[in-house]
Amino acid sequence: MKKLLSLAVMAIGLAEAQAQDVKIEFITPSIVHVVKGQPTKTLVVTAKPQDVALTKKGNTTSSKELTVKQDAKGNLTFLTAKGKVLLKEKDCDVLQARQTFTLDKDEAIYGLGTIQNGKMNRRGEKKRMEQSNLEDFQNVLQSIKGYGIYWENYSPTLFEDNAEGMTFDAEVGNGVDYYFMYGNNADGVIAQMRYLSGDVPMFPLWTYGFWQSKERYKSAAETEGIVDQYRALNVPLDGIIQDWQYWGSNYLWNAMDFLAEDFSNGKQMIQNVHRKHAHFMISIWASFGPMTQQYRELNEKGLLMPFETWPQSGISHIWPPVMKYPSGVKVYDAFHPEARAIYWKYLKTLYDYGTDAWWMDSTDPDFFNPRESDYAHKVYGGTWRSQRNAFPLETVRGIYQAQRKDYGQKRVFIMTRSSYAGQQHYGSNMWSGDVNSSWDMLRKQVPAGLSYSLTGNPNFNTDIGGFFCGSYNTKGSGSAPRNPQFQELYVRWMQYGLFCPVFRSHGADAPREIWQFGKKGEPVYDAIEKQIRLRYRLIPYLYSTAWQVTSNNDSYMRPLFSDFAADKKVWNITDEFLFGRSILAAPIVKAQYTEEKIIRTDAMTGWNRQDAKGQKEDGRGIDWTATKTATKYLPKGAAWYDFWTGKYLAGGQDVLLETTLDRVPMFVRAGSILPLGPEMQYVGEKAWDNLEVRVYPGANGRFTLYEDEGDNYNYEKGQYATITFQWNDKARTLTIGERKGSYPGMLTKRQFTIVTPDGKQQSVNYDGHQTQVRIAK
Repeated sequence: MKKLLSLAVMAIGLAEAQAQDVKIEFITPSIVHVVKGQPTKTLVVTAKPQDVALTKKGNTTSSKELTVKQDAKGNLTFLTAKGKVLLKEKDCDVLQARQTFTLDKDEAIYGLGTIQNGKMNRRGEKKRMEQSNLEDFQNVLQSIKGYGIYWENYSPTLFEDNAEGMTFDAEVGNGVDYYFMYGNNADGVIAQMRYLSGDVPMFPLWTYGFWQSKERYKSAAETEGIVDQYRALNVPLDGIIQDWQYWGSNYLWNAMDFLAEDFSNGKQMIQNVHRKHAHFMISIWASFGPMTQQYRELNEKGLLMPFETWPQSGISHIWPPVMKYPSGVKVYDAFHPEARAIYWKYLKTLYDYGTDAWWMDSTDPDFFNPRESDYAHKVYGGTWRSQRNAFPLETVRGIYQAQRKDYGQKRVFIMTRSSYAGQQHYGSNMWSGDVNSSWDMLRKQVPAGLSYSLTGNPNFNTDIGGFFCGSYNTKGSGSAPRNPQFQELYVRWMQYGLFCPVFRSHGADAPREIWQFGKKGEPVYDAIEKQIRLRYRLIPYLYSTAWQVTSNNDSYMRPLFSDFAADKKVWNITDEFLFGRSILAAPIVKAQYTEEKIIRTDAMTGWNRQDAKGQKEDGRGIDWTATKTATKYLPKGAAWYDFWTGKYLAGGQDVLLETTLDRVPMFVRAGSILPLGPEMQYVGEKAWDNLEVRVYPGANGRFTLYEDEGDNYNYEKGQYATITFQWNDKARTLTIGERKGSYPGMLTKRQFTIVTPDGKQQSVNYDGHQTQVRIAK
C-alpha cells in the first residue's frame, strides 16, 4: 500500500477558511513526516523513506509502530500501535508557518538546544530561537513519553509553551513542516534523529586527551613553549590551540596563513608540536578581512553578506572597537557551494602545514545591529532570514566533506561555536560560547550540554573556567589564577569538563595553564593535575563509549531520565548526569571554600569588565585540604558504588558525601565493567597491554572494549577489534569473550588486572580467546 497519503483538511488559524493539503509520509514505521502547505527544502534530512507497510481505515493510518489519526477539524493525533496517545495537534496557521500542540498536564519536554537558563524541562518556556554566541538551536525536542519532534524550518522561530499549548512559530515559511519520531525513550528518539540526518563519525583517539588554550598565544614561540612546559612538568597534554590574529591585522582577518611577524615560522611551529607528541588546532572564522585573498575572490562573485560582524574595527585594540576605523570584515555565504569551495581552497594551506584540527569560531555567526535589509539579503537557497539558523551546519559540512574528499583517511576533528540539527554527522564538537566565569554559569553548563545531547548531537564542551574571568583580576592583569575564588571555580569546572567529550581549558583575561595556579605540592595545582591524570585513565572507557555513539546511537552525556525515566525525581535534576552508561557524574557546582560572587559579564561587552566588588582575597586562612559535604541523589532502579571509596549505596536516595577539592563526586552503577588505562603523558605513549578492569557486583553486566588504529577511517571498512566482557552476578563470574575483528598493529596478547570495589585483584593473560574468571566474595 502507498506510504504517502494526502488528506484534504481545513486549515485552522487562517484569516479566511481555506482548504489545505496535509501530507503525511512514513519515513520508517516510527518516523512520520508532516507537511502542510509548502515543504522546506531540506538541508538536514538525508534518509530515504523506507517502503513502510501501512493500513488505512477511514481517517486513520497505521504502521506497525505508530498510528496517525485525523479529526474532523483536520488536526492530527499520534498514537502508539497499542493506542496510547502520544501527541495531539491543536491550531495550525499554514501561511504563518505556525503549529500548536497539546501536551499532557505533567508531561516533561527536553532539548531544543543549548539554552543557558539552567533548566532541563522546557515546559513554560518562551524562547526566540536564533543562533547566537551563547545559545544555539537544533529545533529538536523530545518528551518523557518517548517521542520527539524535529521542526524543519531554518528561520528564527518562536517556541512557546503555555496554557494554550506548545507552539512553533517560524518567521519565514509558506507551510508547516515537521517530523514526528517515536523512539519509546530518550535513546530511541536520538536514534531516530540520527537516522534522519546522519550518524556520528569517530573522532581521533587523541582528541580525548587534555587540550590547552587561551585567548590568545601571541607568538609561535609562546605556543610551542606551552607544550614544552607541560612536558617538563610531566603533566599530560595532547592538544594545543592557536587562537586568532596569527594572520596579522584585522584587515587581514582570517587570511588562513601565518602572516603576523611573530608567526613567521608557523609551519615549523606545527612540526615542532608534533615532535613533542602533541596535536595542533587553529582558529578559523566564517568571515574575512578586506585585504585577504578570500575576501577579494568571494566579493567578486557576490558571495559576501552585508551585515555587521566581528571584529567591527580594523584596529587591533579589542574592546571597545574603534569605530572610526571600520574593519570591513564580512561573512561569506556558506550556503553557496562555490563559496564553500573557495573557503576550502585557501584553508588547505593550513592543512598542508600539518594542522590536525579546526577551531571554527563564530559559526553562529556574529551578527550585530541587525537590520531588516540584512534579513532580506538573498543567499543561496533563499534569504538570510529563511536560512539563518542552518548557517553553522553548512559551514561545518563544507569543511568536513572537502577534507574527506581531498585527504581521505585522516579523521576530521572540528570544534565549533554553533550547531544545527544534523551537524553530528560532520565531524564537529560544539562548545557553549564565550560564557562568563561564575558559579551560576558553571551550573548552567550542565543542563545546556544535556539539552544539546538530547537533540542527537553528542559532542559538547565548554571553556573550562569560563571565558571572561577579568572580574577575578584583583591583583593586576592576569592575576585571576592566584585569586582563591577563581581557583576554586576553575577546579570545579575542570571536574565538570572531565566528563565532556572534549576536555579543554580556555579563556580570556588571564592565562589558564596549570602552572599559573601554583606549583606541584600545592593543593590547587595538585587538584588540577589529578583531574587531567584521571581523564587519561578513563580513555579506554571513553573511546569504547565513542564507538557506541557511532555504532549504537549512544550519547556521552546522558540526563538521568535517559536510563531512569520511571524515577520522577530525576526528571529535572541539573547537577548530575551519566557519563556513558556506567558512570554517574555529580560535579560540585557551588562554592565550598570561598564566597560565591555574582559575576556579570557578557559576550563582547564583558571583555575585561571588573564589576565584582569584594572579590579581593589573598587566600590566607583557606584550608584547601579541609573536608566538606555535599548531597547528591542516586537514581532508583540501580545500586551504586562510590568511585573513590568503593562503598556500596542503594539507589532511590539522597546521600551525604564527604568532599574534597581534588575529588569530583562520581559513582559507578552496579553491574558495570569499567576499563581503566595506564597513566600517560599523551595518548599512544603507552600500549593498553595491561588494562585495569574494575568489576562492580550487584547486577549482571556487559561492556565492549573497542580498539582501532585511532586516526583514520579504516573502521568504516571493518578494521577494528572488540572484546566483550560479561559479568554473571549470581555465579560471580567474569567472561572475557573471544576478540572479534582485527586491525593493523593490534595487540595479540595482553594482560587484564581484574579489580573489585573491596580491593581484591587478579591478573589474567589474554590471547584473544574466551576465558573466564571467578571472583570470590
